[in-house]
Amino acid sequence: MGKTIAEKIFDSHLIDSPFENTYVVKLDRVFCHEITTPIAINDLIERGKDKVFDNTKIKAVIDHVSPAKDSKTAEQEKILRDWAHRQGIKDFFDIGANGVCHAIFPEKGYVRPGYTVIMGDSHTCTHGAFGAFAAGVGTTDLEVGILKGVCSFRQPKTIKFELNGTLRPGVFAKDVILYLIGKIGVNGATNCVVEFTGPVIDNFDMESRMTLCNMAVEAGGTSGICYPDEKTVDYLWPFIQDEFKTKEEALKAYSVWKSDEDAVYEKVYTLDLSDLEPVCTFGYKPDQIKNVSEMKGTKVDQVYIGSCTNGRISDLRIAAEVLKGKKLAEGVRGIVSPATPLVYKQALKEGIIDIFMDAGFCVTNPTCGACLGMSNGVLAGGEVCASTTNRNFNGRMGKGGMVHLMSPATAAATAITGEITNSELFK
Repeated sequence: MGKTIAEKIFDSHLIDSPFENTYVVKLDRVFCHEITTPIAINDLIERGKDKVFDNTKIKAVIDHVSPAKDSKTAEQEKILRDWAHRQGIKDFFDIGANGVCHAIFPEKGYVRPGYTVIMGDSHTCTHGAFGAFAAGVGTTDLEVGILKGVCSFRQPKTIKFELNGTLRPGVFAKDVILYLIGKIGVNGATNCVVEFTGPVIDNFDMESRMTLCNMAVEAGGTSGICYPDEKTVDYLWPFIQDEFKTKEEALKAYSVWKSDEDAVYEKVYTLDLSDLEPVCTFGYKPDQIKNVSEMKGTKVDQVYIGSCTNGRISDLRIAAEVLKGKKLAEGVRGIVSPATPLVYKQALKEGIIDIFMDAGFCVTNPTCGACLGMSNGVLAGGEVCASTTNRNFNGRMGKGGMVHLMSPATAAATAITGEITNSELFK
């Protein structure tokens, strides 16, 4: 019987199986940020275990509230900062060098096909775009990962999406993942790896694949995952060119990280997305989805473009294409947060920042702040936000606020009209 890519990764990293269907696996990367890691750090200190398994495999960043907004967040950041210095963690990204974790870590080449990755953050599943197993974990698992470089998981089961057809103009990865979540529900992939395959995925660039895998957790998935291919190698080439003589050699090595044809899945969904329209959320759950055309007339107070889902350079390019030469609707405030310093610099170089500012947007430094209602764009009660983020839970971006999730193109079009609008109107 064949195996899925997740099963192959687990087998190659297996250290122990102390109970039936339980795997203890070796970790290739442990990622850390200032919201969840300080709790683990303090507990390790209290237990007399203030050490790390390998300071070259741990990467840390301050990103959720950047810079600190008050004494409490400053203390969180100080704990992480002092720990990183104390443990000699070279790859620590402090204020000024920092970016949103799930954007800056791939950008630095820290994720490779076949890797195992954990972080105390639910959207760690983003990194599965590279053909890795990447999962968000709780404090105890994070502590063990930091200290011992291992983590335990149930034997992975996989749901497969085979996505066929060609996407229409104005339809992007964000529309695809929202549609899929709407189809199977927020619990549809609970405790499963979500595997994305098919021509639609083949045509996606790496940033689109990261958007797709980023929201696998919104359907309950442990990790999203795509097969590595030529695009994966091209993205990683600046970081792996000393390991392989040619890209062809790298591709051959990475090609082992694919599911076998006779692999066994929990479920397989074969879908043709040729007729898919742009979609967005309408309620307080990510599976509450409607076509954008059905949401016409829904007024918004704020438009937010950024986050680990849609704050990369390709996302800003798409939004800028819609916004160029246009202005925010009266009474609507726009906020854009490039996900990393490199994205910010590239957007400056291409004139994208000018387009946003000329339209009336506030451009902020890289941060997660607005996405989870912590800073840089919190909503007031009764306000409505069109957002490129990943969660629309009640109060997510501010108590009493409503969040509609959508693609950068739809968000930009909405900013111009002041109501949820299909970007095709501006093509």
